[in-house]
Amino acid sequence: MSGPHTDMVTVDTVSFLGRSADGAAVELLDGISFSAKAGEITAIIGPSGGGKSTLIRLINRLTDPSEGRITIGGTDIATMDPLKLRRMVALVPQKPFMFEGTVLDNLQMPFRYRHQDPPAAQSTEVTEVLTLARLDRDLLERDSRSLSLGQQQRVGVARALITKPQVLLLDEPTSALDRRTSDELTATLREICHGRNLTMIMVTHDLRLTEKVADYCFYLEAGRILEQGRAAELLTHPATRELKTFLSEPSGQEG
Repeated sequence: MSGPHTDMVTVDTVSFLGRSADGAAVELLDGISFSAKAGEITAIIGPSGGGKSTLIRLINRLTDPSEGRITIGGTDIATMDPLKLRRMVALVPQKPFMFEGTVLDNLQMPFRYRHQDPPAAQSTEVTEVLTLARLDRDLLERDSRSLSLGQQQRVGVARALITKPQVLLLDEPTSALDRRTSDELTATLREICHGRNLTMIMVTHDLRLTEKVADYCFYLEAGRILEQGRAAELLTHPATRELKTFLSEPSGQEG
């Protein structure tokens, strides 16, 4: 495990070509470079369609870049077994997905997929992630799909954490949540990140969330990073016209 505030994820001049509806090649990412540190939350902000979700899919190797290189702990992810990579790099999607069954079934699922013995309800692993995600133990026997959206999002975070990843990717983690639930999850994520020295990379267009939790931030528009830096400085003293405009628009404040 890397020490606090060492570069854990490095994205080096990464580009990605996608396809438009008519099949034409479209450059969704153009020469992206940044580093994300252990024990910090890095926020990727920007308008819809700017390439944010594509970028975190590349870090989890759900797809591969057209050009450039991504390393985790100094290792090029293109050389890693994808299953091993996904043990190190967990992704929590925008819309919480619950497997059929109880909350405990969901927490055990990553182990079943790997043909490993799943941890029992009273195990240290389950107890630890319930505490981290602020989930009551009495939820373990509940049908996971009967939970509120906020509870389901927490179960998704707990399920991602139970295999002890080094990097946690979050795609719009609070977009489906009301403000109070969003604030509670936000506080939880910050505690987890700092407490476990995790590298968190979070895609969001929720500026309120970014202000509350991000240590580092960069602004992505039309596939390019136009500005990056420490979050507090970037959000209070934007340098580019594009970021100033984004920060001033009410739509940028929505979850």
